[in-house]
Amino acid sequence: MRTLLVVDGANVVGADPAGEWWKDRAGAAARLHESLMTADTSYDDVVLVLEGQAKQGVRAGRDAHLRTVHAPGNGDDTIVREARLGVEKGRVVAVVTADRRLKDRVHALGATTLGPTWLLERL
Repeated sequence: MRTLLVVDGANVVGADPAGEWWKDRAGAAARLHESLMTADTSYDDVVLVLEGQAKQGVRAGRDAHLRTVHAPGNGDDTIVREARLGVEKGRVVAVVTADRRLKDRVHALGATTLGPTWLLERL
């Protein structure tokens, strides 16, 4: 069974202990994207969802196992959509976020969640 990891980009860069992401959101998104390209997450595919200014740091599209999606508005709605599509295709889906409301929404779909620290430890 194929696995899918959906990453809440804003939530993950916001969890960075350096805390400098807010000064350069596009740069923080680019660094996260680059790290995800080589990270060993054990998932077949990874979707990085970006919103707001962070979208300027990474073009939308696929790079090997990593697909970047630009949220047209609220990133949470796009994350839920990506998780739903994965579940509907029969994939095992996990979403990386610390957002409690978002966790509830993706759990209702049958997806699991992992905290940003889990991902940051693998980057």
